[in-house]
Amino acid sequence: MEAIVYEEFGGPDVLRHETGVAVPEPGAGAVRVKVAAVGVNPVDHKRRHGWVEAFYPTTFPAVPGLEFAGTVDALGEGVTGVAVGDEVFGWTTTGAYAEYALAELFIPKPPGLTWEQAASLPVAGETAARVLELLGLKEGETLLLHGAAGVVGSVAVQLAVAAGATVIGTASEGNHAFLRELGAIPVAYGEGLADRIRAVAPDGVDAVFDAAGHDTLPLSIELMGGEKERIVTIAAPDAEEHGIVFSGVVAAPAEVRARLTDQARLAVEGRLTVRLAEALPLKEAARAQELSESGHVRGKLVLLP
Repeated sequence: MEAIVYEEFGGPDVLRHETGVAVPEPGAGAVRVKVAAVGVNPVDHKRRHGWVEAFYPTTFPAVPGLEFAGTVDALGEGVTGVAVGDEVFGWTTTGAYAEYALAELFIPKPPGLTWEQAASLPVAGETAARVLELLGLKEGETLLLHGAAGVVGSVAVQLAVAAGATVIGTASEGNHAFLRELGAIPVAYGEGLADRIRAVAPDGVDAVFDAAGHDTLPLSIELMGGEKERIVTIAAPDAEEHGIVFSGVVAAPAEVRARLTDQARLAVEGRLTVRLAEALPLKEAARAQELSESGHVRGKLVLLP
């Protein structure tokens, strides 16, 4: 089968497009899926560099990719509630940058979602919902969201606004109109950021969701008056040094399925949007990861096997 494979840590050049990779066989509790679309995430290039081994240990040769959308092709022993030919989306256990992948955590794809939309939801939706729950965000509170225009950030904006929170989102000037459309109050990065945040939130902020990294934690602690309990990051590698929670673990499967089902419904209804930046053929995976790593992509990158 067609797949992207790498056998050492490094830059995009370690990714190889191969056509003779063995098709995986589903074991007990798993299904095999013919992949229709793959979501590209920052964690993909972080894993390729070997930066997140504590969370995602690598066994070489490795196939990148966490999230997929596709059609069930084969069932492992004991699998119920799904049939060959069903359209599903979720997380793969064998790497999504491939023609076929194995999965245990997935839900049915609603007819109203395109393959690209479905492949864009699992990681961003689960991460955004998980962090907002960790923060205990309530109606009427003010959330400061660093990196609000990114894929995870923009989903979190929509979920928080829908929950009745006021969201202040940091982003570059070019993304401010987009954030306003989502219901956030945009604030530009750069010198004077703390003053700009105080100007739009004179009563302070109640919680901080850091989806950007880039030395945002000291500023966040300052804006929270030294309190750290309601600051969570998914992007700052030095979180522990600052006494801040780094959230990088997916919640329990039943909880994840429930959240993703709800988010898929909202997406079909047009109440939750993931902006698509570009859909590329699978063989251009190295370029896709390069674009993702640059940090200048507006929206989701998707690969199509």
